[in-house]
Amino acid sequence: MIELRDIHKSFFEGTKERPVFSGLDARFPAGIISVVTGRSGTGKTTLLNLISGIDLPDAGEVAVNGSILNTLPDRQRTIYRRHSIGFVFQFFNLIPTLNVEENLLLPLELLGQSGPAARRQAEDFLSRVGLRDRRDSYPDRLSGGEQQRVAICRALIHDPELLLVDEPTGNLDAETGRSVLELLATLVEERQKTVVMVTHSSEAMAFGQVVFNISAGQLTQTSPGE
Repeated sequence: MIELRDIHKSFFEGTKERPVFSGLDARFPAGIISVVTGRSGTGKTTLLNLISGIDLPDAGEVAVNGSILNTLPDRQRTIYRRHSIGFVFQFFNLIPTLNVEENLLLPLELLGQSGPAARRQAEDFLSRVGLRDRRDSYPDRLSGGEQQRVAICRALIHDPELLLVDEPTGNLDAETGRSVLELLATLVEERQKTVVMVTHSSEAMAFGQVVFNISAGQLTQTSPGE
């Protein structure tokens, strides 16, 4: 369970303060895909940054499985992200100097896992998404859909509790985007992960068991397709 309690967050643009959240309360259930939709600039990515501990609220509490994340020291928040969170981004964020297999192995290496067992795990994931034959390829040789499939595998390979997904189809055509969403939903269900996905895509909304709309710094629960 993820809970945001009375969250306040502002940014400064020059000397002008711009509030993003003023007293935001939200709960994201465990074990399902929660989708947050809304116009650009409403704070969707800021919400993910708060849940991950990359950013901190000005006031309020971010609670993940009972721990108040924003009270932890920087190093503990980093360890939390490394062990417990997988990220999927709109622009894939694959490391261009690493090949596909090496991109998948990196999260495991950060956790001290390497050698044949880690390579077998990477190979299993690539086989699952139809990219085993591209393991030696570099990201710039892959299509957008292939890069996003690799990014999803990288986000899941270290078995995180929580998957944070930021506009996963925003850089893909409609057909490829749908296939990526279907893959994501299948892998998440198989591994029983908690997912918070932010998007402006109405098609992506259909993959959420719970859908929220973000507007004026508040979240309102809606129904998929609304």
